Amino acid sequence: MGIASAGVGRSLTTAMTIKHFFTIDVEEHFQVSAFERVVPRRDWERLESRVERNVDRILEILGRHGVVGTFFVLGWVAERRPAVVRAIVEAGHEIASHGWEHRRATDLAPEEFRRDVVRAKQVLEDTSGAPVLGYRAPSFSIVPGREWAFDVLLEAGYSYDSSIFPVRRSSTYGYPGAPAAPHWIRRPAGRLLELPMTILRRLGQNLPAAGGAYFRMLPYGLVRRALTEVADRGVPGMFYLHPWELDPGQPRFRVPLTTRLRHYTGLRRTTARLERLLTDFEFTAIRNELEAVRARAA
Repeated sequence: MGIASAGVGRSLTTAMTIKHFFTIDVEEHFQVSAFERVVPRRDWERLESRVERNVDRILEILGRHGVVGTFFVLGWVAERRPAVVRAIVEAGHEIASHGWEHRRATDLAPEEFRRDVVRAKQVLEDTSGAPVLGYRAPSFSIVPGREWAFDVLLEAGYSYDSSIFPVRRSSTYGYPGAPAAPHWIRRPAGRLLELPMTILRRLGQNLPAAGGAYFRMLPYGLVRRALTEVADRGVPGMFYLHPWELDPGQPRFRVPLTTRLRHYTGLRRTTARLERLLTDFEFTAIRNELEAVRARAA
């Protein structure tokens, strides 16, 4: 993989004042990878769009708490709902890329991946009027054997990636053995700053504790403990959610039981948990700490 420590330690900030990264993966409720066989892409245009109202809700919550974050937006959404991107920018948040149409890196050949990330970056920059520095793969699908994706991201002009989840899950999700703190990925095309998802280390295992379904379905204390422990080490944690996770009224699809449980469980408690999280910790956008991380990595 070509990994070297980025030197992100207590010198970045103290554990008492550290700001974690708050991120949102902006996609429609029907665009999750688990729905692909039930909701094909050719049907997306005819389905009800709920992303604008859900993003507005998140922006209102963040505004009340004085938090700015990073929004990884699908190019598909930006092209069809440019008002979503403009609202995010006007509220002072960072726009980053979630790819074009939520296709996993594991499903794409290198040239397909290149077209996907280049097209998304261009549309997002044209819509937001600001450089797009970061990328996050749908479903954290940069996995062992797909390291060429980092070269493509560098060649496309991205400065950082946030696709690595240091957990052991499946052939399409997770990168076991990867560092759990910000680090440099050194590749033939250069070096890319990697900002991995937060984990909780227990009994020799990495447990996912960065947000999403884990935030909705598991005890709140899991994510709270994970963020507290990384802060104690002087490392910023990475938290993420999707706009649809604050939308218990979203239309329900007929999907397998495991998918239904993973997607719909806990939707009614997400907002209350989010309000609590924003009270318990300080958060910021990735761009606000990027130069500090780079400086200590030099």
